[in-house]
Amino acid sequence: MTMRQSFTAVIERNATLTGEFTTEPYEAAWAREARWFVRVLDASGRAPRMLVRTQISPDGLHWCDLDRGTEQSVDPDDGPLHSWPAEGFGGWLRLRGTVVDEPARDAADSGDVPSSVKVLIYLALKS
Repeated sequence: MTMRQSFTAVIERNATLTGEFTTEPYEAAWAREARWFVRVLDASGRAPRMLVRTQISPDGLHWCDLDRGTEQSVDPDDGPLHSWPAEGFGGWLRLRGTVVDEPARDAADSGDVPSSVKVLIYLALKS
């Protein structure tokens, strides 16, 4: 029996995300298992949260969603650490997402600065 190998990559460190975003890609073809960890460090706006999808690529250049219709909600009100697995992935992994917030309640709120979320994003891989 051989010992399984594991590695945790820091994909985004202290990144402040607003609007639509993608993370740096990571080559993970050697791994059988992958798990995303998103640690929320700070959030600003009315009620910011992130809607995130795992994406895969055969070459690190062209991307598609891993599981169509599978979107993770990362809400700072639900705690600082969020996690989910990525199964049946190809050679490369990344996250694609959007920072969203509640709509303005009145015209006076419409000039607010867009919501943002400051995060650490890790990708844990295991052979």
